[in-house]
Amino acid sequence: MNKIVIATRESQLALWQANFVKAQLEASYPELEVELLGITTKGDRWLNQPLREIGGKGLFINELEDALLAGKADLAVHSMKDVPAKLTQGFTLGAIGFRDDVRDCFVSRGDTNFKNLAIGAKIGSSSLRRVTQILADRPDLEVLPIRGNVNTRLAKLDSGEFDAIILAAAGLNRLGFENRITSFFDPEQMLPAAGQGALGIECCTHRTDLISLLGQLNDSLVSACVIAERKVSEVLGADCSSPVAAYAVSADGQIRLRGLVASLDGQEIVRAEFCGVEPQEVGTVVANSLLNLGAERILAV
Repeated sequence: MNKIVIATRESQLALWQANFVKAQLEASYPELEVELLGITTKGDRWLNQPLREIGGKGLFINELEDALLAGKADLAVHSMKDVPAKLTQGFTLGAIGFRDDVRDCFVSRGDTNFKNLAIGAKIGSSSLRRVTQILADRPDLEVLPIRGNVNTRLAKLDSGEFDAIILAAAGLNRLGFENRITSFFDPEQMLPAAGQGALGIECCTHRTDLISLLGQLNDSLVSACVIAERKVSEVLGADCSSPVAAYAVSADGQIRLRGLVASLDGQEIVRAEFCGVEPQEVGTVVANSLLNLGAERILAV
């Protein structure tokens, strides 16, 4: 194999991620030629409706997977928080790693902090996970959906459409927008999404040559944590747009996983935590604990 084509969305962040993986592959395999194939997905085109109403974040990867199946591309690079808990049959994640800051961050006009926002202030967020945790802390705020790439969302904030927006710190860091961050939400205050901050590299399951090659890029500790996090969503039957959070850390040979399910108004939240060694088991235990606390009923609303 002397050439690899990476399928990627054409947003600025997606292209940064694809180019980053391209550089990692070229550094590990100097003889390899790596190209990008830009693709516009349904999720990128349908910007006037909340994702949960049009099929969830899986809409950002369907066309990339089609390119892999058709042989137009060999790999696809994703933000792991956007990847459905159950991959489409015939696909696998050959590598998970490169985890950046997992925190959500608060970006406001005039450097107003979250606690000092006026009653009724307008907050932009496309994530139900974030919305529910915001409302749990500040039910007096008006949280409105916001779609588009990072640049588009920052422009909507700057134009006065919102008083503040909530974004993933990893995306702002990767695009060089660290100076736009007003403050960070500690994971204790706003639990991150499964896979947040990590990158995943997807390929077809029959491409054993690629799976072997990608092993060089896989981060075993990050991968174990992300697998545990994603197992929570899988057991709950939740998708990337559900009000579900899961965050794991690895220490002393164990995985500590925290999970959360919240009602849409943020007034009911159930939490669970477990430490263990095997990622799938850890995720399953946390998910079952959440179910025992009423997660299924909460998610059914």
